[in-house]
Parts: sequence; C-alpha cells; structure tokens
Amino acid sequence: MFFRWDWLRPQLTAPIVPTLGPVHPDALTLDIFEDILRAADTGDFLPYDKDQRWGGEKDEKVLREIVVHQPEHTLVPTLTRRGRGTVKVFAFGLRDSVVKEAAELATELAARHDVAGARVVRPLGPEIENPRGTRIQLKDFSASPCPAPDGPVRPVTAWPAAVQSAFAPFAESMAADGLAFLHTQMQAGRCGPVLATTIGDRIVGAIGPMEVRADAIGRPQLMPQYFAVLPEARGKGIGRILWRAAMHWGQSHGAAYQLLQTEVGGPSDRLCRSEGLASLGFSRMTHV
Repeated sequence: MFFRWDWLRPQLTAPIVPTLGPVHPDALTLDIFEDILRAADTGDFLPYDKDQRWGGEKDEKVLREIVVHQPEHTLVPTLTRRGRGTVKVFAFGLRDSVVKEAAELATELAARHDVAGARVVRPLGPEIENPRGTRIQLKDFSASPCPAPDGPVRPVTAWPAAVQSAFAPFAESMAADGLAFLHTQMQAGRCGPVLATTIGDRIVGAIGPMEVRADAIGRPQLMPQYFAVLPEARGKGIGRILWRAAMHWGQSHGAAYQLLQTEVGGPSDRLCRSEGLASLGFSRMTHV
C-alpha cells in the first residue's frame, strides 16, 4: 500500500479521485486511490472508469513517482497528452498553503514533460462560503420516485425519420457542448440511447447517452450525459423536461444514483439545485 488511510481520509473534503473525477461518497476508499496508482503502471482503464466508454486507452495518467503523501496534505499529479498536453496536480489538504505547493509542482512538471497546460485542482467541502468552480451533486434514486415528465421526450431513434434527420444539424450547432462528438458515437453504435425533444420537426434539446454501469463498489450508476438546449429555445422549461426524462430513464433502468458536475451559478447548477439534489462539495481548478 502506498497511501495511509489515516492520513488521506481527513484530507478528502470532497469525493474527487484523480483521473476518475467525482465518485459516490461510499466508494471513496483507500482501494480506489491504490487502483489509480496501479492503472498508472499498466495504462489500462479501471473496470469502473466512466471514460472507457469513449476510447481504448486511458489518456490521463497519474505520475506515480511524483506523488507527495504526507500527514497533512497529499499532491497527486496527472498528465494528459491530449491537445498540447496538461499537467494537473490534485491538492488534498485542509490548509490553503497546499495550493501554492501544488502550483509550484504543476509548473515544474509541465516544463519537464514539455506540455502547455499546468493546473491545480482543489477539492473543497460543501460547507464553504461563496463557492466557485464546479459543484458536485448527487441524485439518489432511492429517495423518491422520478415520474416521466410532461412533454414530448423520446430516444432519437424513436422519432419519425424527418425528426431523426434533424439531429445532425442540431448536434453541429451545439458542438461546444459535446453534441457533435456524441453524434459520431451514435453513428458508430458505440453508446446508449440519446433522448431528444422537438418543436415541430426540429430537435431543440437532447440529453445522453443513457447508460447504467457499476461503480467501484458494484452499485449501478447512471453515467454522465451530454446535455444541450438550443439558445433560442431556452427559458421555456425544455431543459427541465429533458433532465426529468433522463432521471426517469435512470430510475426505470435500475440506477441507484447519478453524480453531476455543474458550473456554480450556471443554468444546469440552478436546475439541479431547484430539483433538490445533494451538494457533495466543489472542485476549483486554477491555471498556473
């Protein structure tokens, strides 16, 4: 074992694991941190890694030999070669001074590995005031029923042909939200169903893919989705209808929960807060 749980556990103010992202609090164990170190040696996906849906090899890897693990703070650097490359240093610790040390390490490692980006990721607990960054939210499907929403939401493949053909231009117009990438996965048959809603024969919003997979402790998790509504169609409750349809699908297909990441104060954040999701903490990323 590399990590000491009596050191690490008090430092974990939010359930974030390097290379994996947010995890259910019940899955936040010593084993999951040891697993990411083993994956750094092999380059393989962990069986419960959500990113294995999109490729054959894990892009982001822990720089195992550089990990700093001490009683009051832990620094876990990762490297990705995607684009011009990025080093991230995950800074676990209760003292704010951990950010400075992480920034220095990120800068040094970015130069050593000749990559353009250097970032610090600081997990923060749900109790902090004036949060910034990304909020981690939990939808617990055992807490209450998720009825089907009032509104025309169907899988893209269940719409008439004229509507299905409208998905491609919709996806292209929402490429910044990942819909163009999602469309390529749909065309290749590499993902689950995508739910869409329309005005007339025009698709104006979509969420997907809809997939349930086991997490690190074997609980069925509704996997993260891409989610977009055309700008001119916003403000009409379409996003809420789509989101509720996705939650209904997840509960109906046996998911125990879903984790969502939302930009603090953004439309999705406000939607999830109004729907009563539990806030598990925050992730604050700093460019250095």
